[in-house]
Amino acid sequence: MRVLFVEDSEINRRVVKEMLRAGGVDMAEAEDGQTGLDMVEAFDYDLILMDLRMPGMDGITAIRHIRARSDDKAALPIIVLTADDGPAIDRDCKAAGADLVMHKPVSMSGLFETIGTLLAAKGGDAAVMLA
Repeated sequence: MRVLFVEDSEINRRVVKEMLRAGGVDMAEAEDGQTGLDMVEAFDYDLILMDLRMPGMDGITAIRHIRARSDDKAALPIIVLTADDGPAIDRDCKAAGADLVMHKPVSMSGLFETIGTLLAAKGGDAAVMLA
């Protein structure tokens, strides 16, 4: 399984990368929304983890660009990982096209459970998320 994590914090990327590595997941990293879009264009991923607040292009805008694609990548599962809270955040993320929203800090078990649930709902193989 290959995941793209779009997040401006190097520390957050490192923590999530270690969590995913424990579950046998390969994670690519992007520091901002535009770089994330460029990587979606150039490579194939099974899932995207997206932060909201980043310099340049934010996560909501990046999600909208992904959902506006005219190819299969428009349907990539997207989970928002955000420190923001409240019903407006969840509503805005869903309206942009995010599949699920997780609020930081995330636990390893919570991340695996959420990814597994989303992949199973989309008909994918969630077996890798048994950590």
